[in-house]
Amino acid sequence: MTESMQERLDRARAHLEQTQKAVADAKAHLSTASATVRSRDRSVEVTVNAQGHLGEVKFLDGKYRNMGATQLAASVLEASREAHAQMARTVMDAFRPFSDTPRDLLPRSEGVDTDWEGIFGPLMDTVRRGAAARGGASDHLRDEITEDPERKG
Repeated sequence: MTESMQERLDRARAHLEQTQKAVADAKAHLSTASATVRSRDRSVEVTVNAQGHLGEVKFLDGKYRNMGATQLAASVLEASREAHAQMARTVMDAFRPFSDTPRDLLPRSEGVDTDWEGIFGPLMDTVRRGAAARGGASDHLRDEITEDPERKG
């Protein structure tokens, strides 16, 4: 059974309207979305918005007073990287329905294709960096702090 041009246009229009509504909903959700993460040592809390901007940094319970500059910086970076990674996952989840759209629902245009890897690639890098930071990137820095000869003796 062959679909008429009018039926294809009607189906494409309906899909476009659904997509426009979904994009507006995703945009509204992301306009107020943020991720807040505490460092593992519980000394720092960082909030990042959907655009990746650092919104707030809190130093908790006065722990920073007993920390060296390098150790405090490591805690800030750890929390910041994880907050960015969480926000990147939230943004990718918000736009996943558009990347998962079945190709037969989209209007066909010769030579036109959406490069979702190009769009989401930077966010995937952020997610990977956040996971690596949680996995011990700051542990290495903390180890160096512990072994710092200036702090000995």
